[in-house]
Amino acid sequence: MAFNFPLATVLRVRGILEEREERLLQKILFEINQSFESLAKIDSEIAGSDASRNGDIFKPFFGHNLHASYGEVKALKQRRKEFEEQIIKLEELRDRQIIVYEGARRSREMLTDMHDEQRSVFDSDTSRREQKTLDDNYIARRGRC
Repeated sequence: MAFNFPLATVLRVRGILEEREERLLQKILFEINQSFESLAKIDSEIAGSDASRNGDIFKPFFGHNLHASYGEVKALKQRRKEFEEQIIKLEELRDRQIIVYEGARRSREMLTDMHDEQRSVFDSDTSRREQKTLDDNYIARRGRC
């Protein structure tokens, strides 16, 4: 007789839900990481632009080049601000998703624990029945001799 867990379908569905929530959490974490990398890239571009302007301070320079340089830095700072806001939103989303994921994990773990407990009971009952059969066979053989 094979082990049959009556809630196997529910356990499978909860496992699928947990995996889906985990994938969504991983996606959010990946987006946060990409935003931080973009932020670092923007910071290095701003620093490079500042260093370039400071290095050219005593060189003859056209006014429109200087104006373009300041415009570029202003645009970079605006993009930096947008990425900072995006990171804040993603971190809030991450926090909410962690709560959802933990709930799905707890739900699946509860059924997994029930499955393991019932499997353990089934295995011990099976062992006990097999041992009883062996004992009965031994007693029957011994009685014939």
